[in-house]
Amino acid sequence: MDMVREALAKYRETLAEDRRVLLDRYRLVDAAVKVVGIGSVGTLCMVALMMSVAGNPLFLQFKQANPSVLEAYAGKSAYSHHGERVVQGQRLMQPASDLFLGWIIGPEGRHFYIRQLRDVKLSPRIETYDAEMLSIYGQACGWVLARAHARAGDPWAISGYLGKNDQFDEAMGKFALTYADQAERDHAALRAAVRAGIVEVQLEH
Repeated sequence: MDMVREALAKYRETLAEDRRVLLDRYRLVDAAVKVVGIGSVGTLCMVALMMSVAGNPLFLQFKQANPSVLEAYAGKSAYSHHGERVVQGQRLMQPASDLFLGWIIGPEGRHFYIRQLRDVKLSPRIETYDAEMLSIYGQACGWVLARAHARAGDPWAISGYLGKNDQFDEAMGKFALTYADQAERDHAALRAAVRAGIVEVQLEH
């Protein structure tokens, strides 16, 4: 808890003044390590429970931020702190980003970014979609992604790179199919390892 309190004090300094005033209305009550999803395996994630005088909770999530996988190809980021890089990227790409986005360096030198924990993710049941609905959904996702990249980058450079033919579209489609095939092969290998007793799993019903 002392480590979390120290981290929160450092995190506070990365917030704008009005956010600091709001954060100061809460006190730390508890903290716990959070089990991460597939995309975050190998990184540390923690959740801190904050409470206001009125008894209103605020959950803050500390997520470890590693160097970008693009650094090997595009060079180092303008931000030396990986957590700050993530935060600034989210602020650029999201129409309305989290009020409490911030960053810190942990006791062991790990880089973290902090945000509110909101466990309200909704996943559409795309397996129930017909071809028309799947096309509409795909177009909507494409527009959202394109808008985010246009906010963070140079929309004219992106447009010029993509061009007017369907070469990029075809390449993305080919990548998606290849990725799906690889995921199926990986899952088959995992099932085989489980059956052979190489990997131990816990089944949930």
